[in-house]
Amino acid sequence: MSLKNKLNRLKPHLSNPEKSKESSRPLPLKTTNEIPFLSDWKENGVTPYFLGDDYCLVREVKYPLDHQHGRYQLGDFIDAVNAWNEANISHPLSSKGFLPEQLFFFDTETTGLGGGVGNTIFLLGHATVEDNHFVLRQHILPRPGSEIPLYTSFLEKVDYTTLVTYNGKAFDWPQVKTRHTLLKDHVPNLPLFGHFDLFHASRRIWKHKLERLKLSIVEKEILDIQRVDDVPGFLAPMIYFDFVETQKPEGMLGIMKHNEIDILSLISLYTHLTFQILRIDQNQTVKEAFEVGRWFSYLGEDSAAENTFTQLASGESMEAYKSRWQLSLQLKKKKDYEAASHVWLNLSNVADDEIAFDSSLELSKWYEHKKRNYEKALYYSQNAKILLEKRCDSKKDQMMDIEKRLERITRKYCNKNVKK
Repeated sequence: MSLKNKLNRLKPHLSNPEKSKESSRPLPLKTTNEIPFLSDWKENGVTPYFLGDDYCLVREVKYPLDHQHGRYQLGDFIDAVNAWNEANISHPLSSKGFLPEQLFFFDTETTGLGGGVGNTIFLLGHATVEDNHFVLRQHILPRPGSEIPLYTSFLEKVDYTTLVTYNGKAFDWPQVKTRHTLLKDHVPNLPLFGHFDLFHASRRIWKHKLERLKLSIVEKEILDIQRVDDVPGFLAPMIYFDFVETQKPEGMLGIMKHNEIDILSLISLYTHLTFQILRIDQNQTVKEAFEVGRWFSYLGEDSAAENTFTQLASGESMEAYKSRWQLSLQLKKKKDYEAASHVWLNLSNVADDEIAFDSSLELSKWYEHKKRNYEKALYYSQNAKILLEKRCDSKKDQMMDIEKRLERITRKYCNKNVKK
């Protein structure tokens, strides 16, 4: 069925939310040999998982490591893990000390975007490296009353060290923990784990380029992944309610494909972020490299930050100006004021008024407090004042600080000349 026909079929649910609520009510239990449309499920690689008189549905698919997903083959992920193990950088996404098999790519589909017990997870999807393949598994809730077999089948297969998600720290895993709390007396315990959340990394590196950072947008704009006839995520709850009512697999198979692409994209995205952070990507833009450098600086990886900004500092572009400014801050941080002052001298006359102002201000501090050269301190304070007056975004307290600085340095300059 085409996406257009699916949308037309779901119009009654979209226009009548009460019907959607009714369709989410559990159906009477079936015996295990009465699973609706079982042959259709099996044709699509889905088999039942039985637990007592109840069941859930499980799909498993294997991908070879040379499978191409956007810019990368899945096996490039192994190169990414190896790169982290060879790097001497402490980073939130570092898999140093891990094997590729220990990372667990995870995504869910739910009946809503809100939190709390009223939101039900109806699909748990995950992928790991096993025997030189990526094995992707999906656990499907056939009706709201079958969560015990759903989570039991999921947790029996979970053996991992670090979770990899997209906004999973804020959404997916808290949802799992909420549902697990309600079922904890009937299902295995949740294991302890680390967590790589690729949403926050993507926001750091590409916020200058992308207005929105949904995974589907990052896929298209960054990873060159094109979805064809994909089920929109916002329709997933309605499709699931329709499935609960009719038990027909067709709509759910579309959601499963959507979830499958999400998980494969997590693998490619982790690979790409690694190559960005470790400066392996030969096509990395100057702006991307600059954001990586700023991230290093934020994390206290001063040597990596300094190296990054040094590489970007040449030229007269805005990125070069910003890189030189960030380099000066790194030099100041390690108290190499002489080297930092040379950078500030270079930047005090550049075309960007904000950077020129900040550099002039630093030079004023440097000459006043470190060199005791009040003539030059006065000159650069006056230069900072002129630059601030030109800026439309200047603040009153900034001008007051400059005036106080000028008054103080003038007094010191006069007193020094009087003594002479």
